[in-house]
Amino acid sequence: MEFTNVNKDRKVRRKTSTDVGSMVFGKVPPQAKELEEAVLGAIMLEKGAFDIVGEILKPECFYLETHQKIYRAMQALAQKQQPIDLLTVVEELKFREDLEFVGGPYYVSKLTNSVVSSANIEAHTRIVVQKFIQRELIRISGEIIGEAYEDSTDVFDMLDLAEAKLFEITNNHLRKNFDSIDSVLVKTIKSIEYMRNRQEDITGIPTGFPSLDKLTYGWQPTDLIILAARPSVGKTAFALNLARSAALHPTKPTGVGFFSLEMSSAQLVQRILSAESEIWLEKISRGRLEEHEMKQLYKKGIDRLSKAPIYIDDSAALNIFELRAKCRRLRNKHNVGIIIIDYLQLMSGSADRNSNREQEISKISRDLKSLAKELSIPIIALSQLSREVEKRKEGNKIPQLSDLRESGAIEQDADMVMFLYRPDYYEQNQNEFGESNKGETYVKIAKHRNGSLETIKLKALLHIQKFIEDENTDSGHPLGLPKEGNWRPVSETGNEDAKLYIQKGSKMNDGEYDEDDSPF
Repeated sequence: MEFTNVNKDRKVRRKTSTDVGSMVFGKVPPQAKELEEAVLGAIMLEKGAFDIVGEILKPECFYLETHQKIYRAMQALAQKQQPIDLLTVVEELKFREDLEFVGGPYYVSKLTNSVVSSANIEAHTRIVVQKFIQRELIRISGEIIGEAYEDSTDVFDMLDLAEAKLFEITNNHLRKNFDSIDSVLVKTIKSIEYMRNRQEDITGIPTGFPSLDKLTYGWQPTDLIILAARPSVGKTAFALNLARSAALHPTKPTGVGFFSLEMSSAQLVQRILSAESEIWLEKISRGRLEEHEMKQLYKKGIDRLSKAPIYIDDSAALNIFELRAKCRRLRNKHNVGIIIIDYLQLMSGSADRNSNREQEISKISRDLKSLAKELSIPIIALSQLSREVEKRKEGNKIPQLSDLRESGAIEQDADMVMFLYRPDYYEQNQNEFGESNKGETYVKIAKHRNGSLETIKLKALLHIQKFIEDENTDSGHPLGLPKEGNWRPVSETGNEDAKLYIQKGSKMNDGEYDEDDSPF
């Protein structure tokens, strides 16, 4: 009898142990029910509490559907500019036919009893959001695991979708707080004092061209710079010159991330070698080098470039999600200080196949600007120009902002837009004085959020993929116009402060060039 009782006890104990084990090892989604109640109760207790919570919390952040419905009722009251308290919330729930679902007036009043004040409401709210993000990560991970087991799923589409979902969490629920002006003032004054004590004028990353540095003070952190031109004008060559100048600067070398969607990394390196060693690109690409040229290639090119912090990615059809991830890794691992993308229109921006190309490009430009701000580095994105330039009459092929291909939001998001223009590209082989203008290149700054709109003149030596300052540029003329000729300053027309030069006899309209008479 006693033995039987012992066996029964063992059976009971064994059953109890199994139940406890299942409870310990079972998984419950991350949640903070008590904090959810405290947040909702605090909103109804104190006026202004919703203003603190409203920009952090969304209804779906609550684990319990009951709490989601109560919070939606509070949002509706806030939109109607009505007070949020126990009585108004109950009435709004009644109006929305959700009162019985949430447990009636008793449950709503119970929420106010679970909290004394709203002193810690922001801390409680952020914990609720953290639990929601944990649940979202679990949900997304489960979906990705399920998709990964499907043989019919394209792996690159799956990666794209995973990136998009993770980015959505970051974008929607991890917002930056406000900065008080006094804290920003301290940072600003420190920055001004630092720049004031600097020996050189360049505050950003050197461009490699003194005339361009005078206008930009170097490439500035958080800026999105668009470099646009027609095909074969020299966009990639110019961008590689900028990359080489930044990476090989004698006193301020900067790591460069170069994303090429058009050319292979080998082709890009050949171009950089040509510019650095000053050996013709055609000879390098074909391997037709004399012995002395090989020595020159090693001494002036390979030896210097082997130490340059330039990182090239030649992935074709790169999308914005992959780009963001790669840029973050470059920034964290190699401390890259500038990103160059060649070129914008070859990127894909959305996993949604139904979106049109203009919307996609607009999203890419917005994401590039936000990435520049996030990493606090300048991003230079190359862009194609539309054929509208070609349709304009002879002598008026100067690019304009409206010529940006699929421009949409490009000119809106960019801090600077630069155009490359070569007259000899349009077989205009002589200037108005009958002199050869072969290689003559203008860099026209059409938009500059933090500086002036001017044009600088360079010389393109495309056989060695190099741009240099034009020797004929008159330093007294900020636009680099020839010393001779019938150009006169606008100040002669009565505008003393203007820094523009116009052709004698041309018509002026509010200090602007007549488009037909503009030398650019």
